Amino acid sequence: MKKRVPAIVLLWLIIDVYFFAAVQTLTANTTIYLAYWLFDGLLGATIVFSAFTGKTKVISWLMALMLLSFVPKLIGSIVLLLEDVTRLVRGFPPHSVGVSQFVLIIAGVFFLLLLFGVTRGRHYYKVRRETLYFPDLPEEFDGFTITQLSDIHSGSFSDAEGVQKGLDLVNAQKSDMILFTGDLVNNHAAEMDPWIPAFAKLEAPYGKYSVLGNHDYGDYMRWDNVNDKHANLQRLKNVHKEIGFRLLLNESLTIDKNGESLALIGVENWGKGGFHKYGDLEKAAARVPNDAFKVLMSHDPSHWDAVTMGHHQHVHLTLSGHTHGAQFGFELFGFKWSPIKYVYKQWAGLYEQSGKYLYVNRGFGFLGLKGRIGIWPEIAVLTLRRK
Repeated sequence: MKKRVPAIVLLWLIIDVYFFAAVQTLTANTTIYLAYWLFDGLLGATIVFSAFTGKTKVISWLMALMLLSFVPKLIGSIVLLLEDVTRLVRGFPPHSVGVSQFVLIIAGVFFLLLLFGVTRGRHYYKVRRETLYFPDLPEEFDGFTITQLSDIHSGSFSDAEGVQKGLDLVNAQKSDMILFTGDLVNNHAAEMDPWIPAFAKLEAPYGKYSVLGNHDYGDYMRWDNVNDKHANLQRLKNVHKEIGFRLLLNESLTIDKNGESLALIGVENWGKGGFHKYGDLEKAAARVPNDAFKVLMSHDPSHWDAVTMGHHQHVHLTLSGHTHGAQFGFELFGFKWSPIKYVYKQWAGLYEQSGKYLYVNRGFGFLGLKGRIGIWPEIAVLTLRRK
């Protein structure tokens, strides 16, 4: 984070300078000029100071303020750039007042959208539904429903009413089974303690099951000793029991329904790059018959391409999370974009390849940015159908 902050602030400064041309075109008021630069200057300096002093709780709010300042100006600067291209051809006449007014209106609209995201977006839950068809789905599971949750990040919660709104939506789906694909906490198992009673009330007739995500191991903080870290992980495993979830640690079990069954497989976290590779699909699926219908829970979607697709067993459906959709982007008329797409090939929603499906959940909670902008918190409901 420390290495990225100077580059982010520098880019922000460049956009600030460019956007200021529109302000200068519309007014010569020095008080407005002073307020423009004073706000961003103080905010940028505070972000740099907080990043280098380790004040992570403060910096998440500061980054939200930075987005409120940066993104509207970035969008407005694109319009200014188009005008400057025409000014180049016309010999650089003064900036158009009409264009500058339009730029400020566009920036204002995006500011309001961002403001909603950082104030209300974190609990603006969306129920997303997908129906998946499989020729070899056992007949008794035709119409079987799964509600998937991912990336709860309870350490970020502060609004009990907002969280309960999401949990009520989960139970309202009345799905046959609830699956949680990791990151229950940010770092500490104790972060979940205030929320245990609420999450324990989630209900599903065929059970609730879970796996661990990269944040659940406590790898992103400094512990006094190894024993404390191990004790934290053990406590987190007990928390899964207390909220009624059967935690799968590189293992599988059978879900039975009227004499037929499907295999539910859960691997520990396995991530590309610098992420730990605790997951072991070979071990987890060792006792699963080749002809079984298989549902795999694997927190990081990069595991699908890297391991699952090449596995000797046909894994019909993989459920992942991890990306959060970067908590920033947009989804309109079937088109979706987020900066996370340049890091993860599969980052949100449903993917299919060679008759195998992957669903990447956008996440129930939030981390870092104290909100969600365009990529809303998700409750996924998947219906299995037999062709």
